[in-house]
Amino acid sequence: MAEISKVLVIGGTGYIGKHVVEESAKSGHPTFALVRESSVSDPVKGKLIENFKSLGVTILIGDINDHESLLAAVKKVDIVISTVGHMQIPDQINIITAIKEAGNVKRFLPSEFGNDVDHLHSVEPLTSGFARKTKLRRTIEAEGIPYTYLCCNFFAGYFLPTLCQVGVRAPPRDKVNILGDGNVKAVFNEENAIAKFTIKVINDPKTLNKIVYIRPPLNTYSLNELVALWEKLIGQTLEKTYVSEEELLKQIEATPPPFNLLLALNHSVFIKGDHTNFEIDPAVGFEATEIYPDVEYTTVEEYLKRFV
Repeated sequence: MAEISKVLVIGGTGYIGKHVVEESAKSGHPTFALVRESSVSDPVKGKLIENFKSLGVTILIGDINDHESLLAAVKKVDIVISTVGHMQIPDQINIITAIKEAGNVKRFLPSEFGNDVDHLHSVEPLTSGFARKTKLRRTIEAEGIPYTYLCCNFFAGYFLPTLCQVGVRAPPRDKVNILGDGNVKAVFNEENAIAKFTIKVINDPKTLNKIVYIRPPLNTYSLNELVALWEKLIGQTLEKTYVSEEELLKQIEATPPPFNLLLALNHSVFIKGDHTNFEIDPAVGFEATEIYPDVEYTTVEEYLKRFV
């Protein structure tokens, strides 16, 4: 029987956080969500919080930047999972401080949920953002806090509905841009599967002080393969424009936020291959579907069929 732990999720009303809170509760872990007072009265987040309560989640009012409320929350649990957004990545130093002071936390999962920041070939504005995650990793390690880093690569919900086209809202049915030669592979994972793997790792002794990569072979596609799959599903051929690295770099410089960040991420992934250009070192980490073959997940093909 799986070990039961008290789990605190910080950032639980966010994009990936809500999935993690729900999965933790449904897996039978006593689950706590640290939320701001303003979130309770927010029309959208308030409904989410009510749903958490219906699952048995304990709502704790507090803030990552309020030491007393953060420390009180950390003292209640065994596992701390941060799912804060990219603007709050540096604020996680406060979680490290609280974990050190509390002294009871068995595992900390910082907000990673993307590329492995120790295997990057990125350009600005992405580089400085990822540098904040790298700095946080080194701080966690230097402080001797037990951790697991989870690298899920692309959120399917962000990238598959548009076939990774920046600035569009639906899968293209006429023309599409292909970055580079289109043969570099990326990894796409649906958010609820990411949450399942997240909860799987929290008590696994294998994953202590390791990196877990979610890289299912069925969810690993180049842009050429992704477009070919979409063409097969809709029964028509798209006009393809190949964008060179030089052209893409010019676009990144000329594009305002937040789209320049998405273009830079596409450069990292589809030009430099930062999802798949390295082998997973067994001394450093594991591939999630290999160590948890029982976890069911949605494949890229299954996901795209929703849009046909």
